[in-house]
Formats: sequence, structure tokens, C-alpha cells
Amino acid sequence: MEIITAKSSDLGTVYDIAQATIKAIYPHYYPAGAVEFFLAHHSREHISADIEAGRVSLAVSDGRAVGTVTVSGDSINRLFVLPDEQGNGFGGELLRFAEAEIAKSYGTARLDSSLPAKQIYLKKGYMVIDSRAIEAGGDFLCYDIMIKRVASNAD
Repeated sequence: MEIITAKSSDLGTVYDIAQATIKAIYPHYYPAGAVEFFLAHHSREHISADIEAGRVSLAVSDGRAVGTVTVSGDSINRLFVLPDEQGNGFGGELLRFAEAEIAKSYGTARLDSSLPAKQIYLKKGYMVIDSRAIEAGGDFLCYDIMIKRVASNAD
């Protein structure tokens, strides 16, 4: 597996990974309004802006894009692995990659954790600093804000 910087031509791939993962996993954890919120939040427009800013990376295995992560400042966003590729270590590799990128300038990595990912992040050393709920299409979307100390050249 290799991790590459996404180019504008990768917009559809990143979008498809995010949408496929949300549609397959999130309905088991969230009501319909929250799932729709996630799908709209990870729109082509948002992804395109992040790609243009150089913040999006793709995990590629055997010539196939299997996951994606976005790093913006000290924040890890949009970490998704295709449902049929989950459990193969790609998410852990993307997380380590994002943490290493953040560690170049910051001492702490931050993320907003969905319910499906919370236990994974806890096992990777993240701690919850706040829990939030927002109204989403008549339903509620609950998530945790988590942080982890990362080695930093900035210290």
C-alpha cells in the first residue's frame, strides 16, 4: 500500500469512497437524518476544496484506491476506508500518516469521531474531550471531539 496526495482528477474517487462508506456503515449507528447530513457534508464541493488545498490523501493498494484521509492544520477529517477493504489495516496506516503530518507542526492531533469509529480511536490512544449533538433533518447526530498527543517538531 502507498499513500499519495489526491489530485483534482481524484475527486470522484475520494467522493465515492466517502459516500460508499457512509451508506454502508452509518445507517447501523445513526438515524436517517444524520446519515443524510454526513452524505451532504462530504460533498464534491467540500472534497474539491480540500484537494485543491493539498489536504487530501489516498491509500492505494494493488492499483486501487481503498481509503482516504484529509489533514487540515491539526485536524484529521474524512478518514474513510471502503467497506470491503475494512479490517486490512488501511485505516490504521492512514491514521498514522495523518498523525505524522500533523506532528510536523503541532503537538496534538484532533478529530471529530463518528460513533462507528469511536472505539477504534480510543484503542489508538485518542481521548474524548467533548461530546456534541447537532440537529440533522429532524434527527440528532452525536459525535465526540477527540485528541491525541503526537510527537512534534514544533515543541
